Amino acid sequence: MATNDIYLGAVDLQCETNNTEHHTIEIEKDRLLVRRGQEFRLRVEFRERTYLEGEDQLAMFVHTGPAPSEADGTRIQVLHSKLKRGKWTFCLQATPGYVHLAVQSPPNACTGHYQIYLVLYPSGGASIQQITAGDFHLLFNPWCQEDAVYLPDEDLLQEYILNENGLLYHGSYTNIYTLPWNFGQVIFPLNFPQSIYHFLCIFCVFFRDIVPSFVICSQFEKDVIDICFQILDNSLSALKDSLADVARRNDPVYVSRIVTAMVNANDDKGVLLGRWDGNYADGIAPTRWTGSLQILRQWSGSGAEKVRYGQCWVFAAVACTVLRCLGIPSRCITNYSSAHDTDGNLKVDQYYSSEDYSRIPSKRKDMVWNYHCWLEVWMTRPDLPPGYDGWQVLDPTPQERSDGIYCCGPCPVKAIKEGHVDVKYDAAFIFAEVNADVVYWLVNKDGSKQELGVKYHQVGKQIITKSAYTDEREDLTHDYKYPEGSTKEREVYSKAGMKIRSANIQENDLRISIKYAQPILGSDFDIYFSIVNNGFMDKDIHLTLSATTITYNGFILTQFSKRSTTFTLKAATVQKEVLRLKYRDYGEHLSEHNLIRMTAVLIPKGTSEVSLKECDIALNLPRLTVKVIGEPILHRELTVQIKFANPLPITLTDGIFSVEGTGLTHLQEIKSPTTAIHPGQEVVVNVSFTPNKTGLRKLMVDFDSSRLHDVKGSTKIIVRRA
Repeated sequence: MATNDIYLGAVDLQCETNNTEHHTIEIEKDRLLVRRGQEFRLRVEFRERTYLEGEDQLAMFVHTGPAPSEADGTRIQVLHSKLKRGKWTFCLQATPGYVHLAVQSPPNACTGHYQIYLVLYPSGGASIQQITAGDFHLLFNPWCQEDAVYLPDEDLLQEYILNENGLLYHGSYTNIYTLPWNFGQVIFPLNFPQSIYHFLCIFCVFFRDIVPSFVICSQFEKDVIDICFQILDNSLSALKDSLADVARRNDPVYVSRIVTAMVNANDDKGVLLGRWDGNYADGIAPTRWTGSLQILRQWSGSGAEKVRYGQCWVFAAVACTVLRCLGIPSRCITNYSSAHDTDGNLKVDQYYSSEDYSRIPSKRKDMVWNYHCWLEVWMTRPDLPPGYDGWQVLDPTPQERSDGIYCCGPCPVKAIKEGHVDVKYDAAFIFAEVNADVVYWLVNKDGSKQELGVKYHQVGKQIITKSAYTDEREDLTHDYKYPEGSTKEREVYSKAGMKIRSANIQENDLRISIKYAQPILGSDFDIYFSIVNNGFMDKDIHLTLSATTITYNGFILTQFSKRSTTFTLKAATVQKEVLRLKYRDYGEHLSEHNLIRMTAVLIPKGTSEVSLKECDIALNLPRLTVKVIGEPILHRELTVQIKFANPLPITLTDGIFSVEGTGLTHLQEIKSPTTAIHPGQEVVVNVSFTPNKTGLRKLMVDFDSSRLHDVKGSTKIIVRRA
């Protein structure tokens, strides 16, 4: 006769133990967050009597997605078996008062949010009992050898999965400078009511002029893991067919491509809207961001409203945060002198006026960016022929459409190096970014064009990332291309579909070089030009020197200095020329990237020869001085002192300091104690916060004002327990 005894009681998901073993304890300590292909354990209270193995029967089911079904693999019966690979399985051990379960997911399981259900078929004819045992998130597992994202190096895993602080690279290949970034993929949420969090974020969107939304929203943290899956849920694929989308979340190629599309907001309910024209009044300037968290929280808290604004390094860094959090090894890349080839001919055309030798904007979007940032992810590529496993390029900056939407990659780095431009995804576009030839044209009054020459080695000057072992940079150029000028490099270029032209412009006896001492923003400085006549005859020369402000992605802003001169250059001699650039001339015309392009055009009289030389100069910014006052102790107030000295010959107003550090403090903004900061004047502010994590932490500081932006500083802080 059946009884109504209730045997199954409370379920302990053992979150702290499981999350520690699955390398997710830094992401979440109160909810179960595990990686596929690795065992996790549950403890189920068993009342009234001891569980009788062989007589009592326990079944387990896990569900994921909006409408779980066995057909698409989202409603799964977990087999009671000791089989460890390929299937969802569990083992059972009974002790007085408890049933202990060891659950094993397959290494190709779908990532996502799961519910656990237990069904007990008691011995003796008692009633069947079913309970909801809890829920968990399942992530990719780069520690698991059978997972497609397996990375067999613990040092690399610590950097490309767990490191929440990183370095991005700006400037130019002759003057590379770093930008500290808080990826923040392993930060704890605060115990704050979600409804209030959503209200405050939406409030900030509508009252942006009163309080910047990223300041408020960053103070009430929503768990990053929830936001990452919210991003996947808002993709075009998920909104079109959520069941098919969830079933494909076992594939890192698919997931990474979705993330790439969703980080930009061009086609969908994506995270970031890009802007490059310098007008950011209705949002946040891209240079103001110091980390991914405030961007992700603002997007999530506002109901998936796009965040204004991002540029390439912001897109790449936010995507890196999401992918690391999901368990896919990721790193940010900077390519100096990066081509944007819109028509797929593996060349970029640059046009100059024959009247004043100024640059003429191309009718197409072809241009060479001073630098461009993307990211790489580590995975196998079973969808491709053998040989393409390893690092893959992803580029979330919206440049060109791929399969109808703004995304790019994943594309194997090996395919780029070998010129295999037919490999999925977007290999031709990425190949051009690091290999395109630059063709220079002189445009006459009647519209006719004269080719000045081709530069084969101007693009892809240097490709770098932060080292996994130190804060130094690692040069990856050799991973993307063979040595410039080598036979192999030209063979690969030819293989990629572009016949190599047999000659550049006719060999010229005249050579131009440009040199300068690295200038600091706010200073007046000299540019030195050397014109060499390697021929055997004297030449009458017309020389035009000009200086123009530009954006980092190659847009021409303002020509602020120009000088022309005529002279006779004797055979086998050198002519020196100097152009002095003054802050009063260039200061108000600079973009937030502080870049100046020098151009020298040289024309010998009586010939059609034209020699052209360009050089982009990245002006150095001052650094903030950050000093820790006292000893950093967990849960004890700590103060840091920040110093800034005005390097400009003008007075600054509206100064504001921003401070952020994972495990140290949420984003804080502090107004300058001095309303007007005069030239050379030093400003000192103290900021206090209470560290909530131990270990090595990084505090990042930013200063912005009316005429000076993006001044950065950082310091490492080792927090210990009391």
